[in-house]
Amino acid sequence: MACFFRRKIAAKLAKTLQQSEDVFVPALTAAPVLKKHQSADFRMSPETLRINGILPSSGDLQLQTENLAAQLKPDSVVEEISVRQGWIYFKLNRSLLAEKLLEPFGKGENDNFGLNSEFFETLKRGTILVEFSSPNIAKKFHAGHLRSTIIGNFIANLKQSLGNNVIRMNYLGDWGMQFGLLGAGFSRFGCTEKLKENPLQHLFEVYVQVNKEAEHSEDIKLAARDFFRQLEQHENQAMSLWQQFREITVKEYQHVYKRLGIHFDVFSGESFHQAQTQEVVRELQSRGLLKTSEKGTGVVDLSPNGDMSNICTVLRSDGTTLYITRDIAAAISRKEKYCFDDMIYVTDKSQENHFNQLFQILRTMGNSWAERCRHVSFGLVQGMKTRTGEVVFLEDVLDEARARMLHNMNQSNTTKELDNPDDTAEKVGISALIVQDFKGPLQSDYKFDWDLMLQAQGDTGVFLQYTHARLCSLMQRNEGMEAAAFNPSCLCERTGVDILQQLLRYDEVLYQSDQDLQPKHLVSFLLKLSRFVASAHRELPVKGSPPDVAQARLRLFSAARSVLASGMRILGITPVQKM
Repeated sequence: MACFFRRKIAAKLAKTLQQSEDVFVPALTAAPVLKKHQSADFRMSPETLRINGILPSSGDLQLQTENLAAQLKPDSVVEEISVRQGWIYFKLNRSLLAEKLLEPFGKGENDNFGLNSEFFETLKRGTILVEFSSPNIAKKFHAGHLRSTIIGNFIANLKQSLGNNVIRMNYLGDWGMQFGLLGAGFSRFGCTEKLKENPLQHLFEVYVQVNKEAEHSEDIKLAARDFFRQLEQHENQAMSLWQQFREITVKEYQHVYKRLGIHFDVFSGESFHQAQTQEVVRELQSRGLLKTSEKGTGVVDLSPNGDMSNICTVLRSDGTTLYITRDIAAAISRKEKYCFDDMIYVTDKSQENHFNQLFQILRTMGNSWAERCRHVSFGLVQGMKTRTGEVVFLEDVLDEARARMLHNMNQSNTTKELDNPDDTAEKVGISALIVQDFKGPLQSDYKFDWDLMLQAQGDTGVFLQYTHARLCSLMQRNEGMEAAAFNPSCLCERTGVDILQQLLRYDEVLYQSDQDLQPKHLVSFLLKLSRFVASAHRELPVKGSPPDVAQARLRLFSAARSVLASGMRILGITPVQKM
C-alpha cells in the first residue's frame, strides 16, 4: 500500500507544479528509518525534478527546494513537510499509515504485499530463462557450485514473484575432453561393484587417478582423445558408458537440490547441442566469420579492426568442438524452443570473458536477441572448510551446517521441543549459508566463517529464522484475537512505527533487487525488519494489554511475519515455524 501514499503526495506536487502525477511517483522514495528520532516517511530530491525539466535548471537549488516545500500544505494524509540537506521530507498521518499498510493483512491478501506495486508497472514482464548451478557430471557436487546454485535460485524466485514466466535450467557439464579422460580412466581403474556402491565417489577417484597418470603417460592422453572422438561420433560402447555416468550423476544431484529446496524445470547439457554445433560452424563459414589460425584451429575474429588481435577459438585443429561452440548452439536452440525474452547465466567471475565473447559472436551472427542475454557473475568463497579439513563436496558443507546448528540448538535454553530437530537444524543451517553468502556484493570474494554464520543474534540467517519462529509462536498463542475490529490509532509508539516505515520500503527493495539482481538489498531489509521486530516484541506486549491495543499489535506482528516469510522465500530460505 506504499503506492497509495506515493499517489497522494504526487497529486499534491502535481497540483502545485501543474504537471502529471506520474512524473512524481518515481521520484518519491521511502525515507531511511533513523535511530535517533522518528523520521519522515517519504522524501524527494528536487534535483531529480531539475533533471526532468520540471524545475528550472539554473538558480539556487536550496532556495528552489525551500520555495517548493513552502507551497505544499499539510492535509489529512501528509501531516508535516520539511526540508533537510537538499531533500523534501513528508511525514504521514500515523493512524492512516497503520490503517492502509495493514489493511491487506486483515483481508487475507498478505502473500502479495508489496508485489502489486505500481513501481513494477514499468518493468517488462515475459519469459525469462535462468541457467544456474550447472555442475559437471561424473563428479560429486563440488562446494564451489553452491554460489551459482543459490544465486540463480534467488534470481528465478525474484523474477517469478514479480509476474514473469521463469524457466529454471541446469546446464550440466556433460561433454568435453574430460570425459575422454574419464572414459579412458574407467577402462583402466574402474570397478563395476564400486560404481554401484558409491557411484560419484568412485568416479571422482578414477578421475583423480587418471589425471595423475596422464601427466606422465602419452598413452593415456591418446586413449582419452580416442574415447572423446568415439563420443563425438556416437559410437555405441562409449555412448553407453557416458549415459550411465550421466544418469548416476543427475540422480545424486537431485538429492542435494532437494536438501536445498531448489527445483529445475529443465536438466539440459552440452551433449544436447553437439549435433547443432556443426550447423553453427557452417553458419560461421557462410557469413565469412570462421578463420583458420596458424595452429590450424578454427577462430572467430572479434577485434574491432579485424586484425586478429582478439580471437575466440571455436574448433580444435582436429575439428572437434569446444565449450563455447556448444554454448552458441545452446543459446540459438533455447531461443527457438522457449522464445525467451531474457536469458540470464549465473557463473563465477572467471567466465566473464567467455560470456562477453559468446554474446558478441551471437550478435555478429545476426541474433539481435543476444542484447537480452546477461551474465550475472560472482566472486569466490575463501576458507570453506569442515572440521576434517579442506572441503570438496557440497554435501559435506550441508552436513556440517546441520550438525553445528543442531549442537547450538541443544545448548540453547530457548529451543522449543521439536517434532524433527534434524529437519529444523537443516533448514536453519541452510538459511545461515545463504544469508552469509548474500550479505555483500555478489562480485566480491568473501571469507567463510562458521562461527559468525551461525550466531543466533546479529546479521545472520539464524536471526531471521529465530524472528520468524518467534512471531509464529506469538500468533499461535493469540489465535482468534486478530479477527476482531482493528483500531490503527493504537499503533502510535515509536517501535511500532519503525516496523510500519520498514514495511513501506518493501516494494522499493524488490524493485532495486530486480534492477541489479543483487540479493544484498533484500537481506539488509529483512535483517533490519527483524531488529525492529525484536525491539517491538520487548516494548509492545500483546498479553495483558487492552483488547483493542493487543489486537492492533497482533496485526502489526502478523504483517511483519508475512513480509519476513515472503522475503525469505524469495532468497531461497524455507521459514521455520518453531526453533
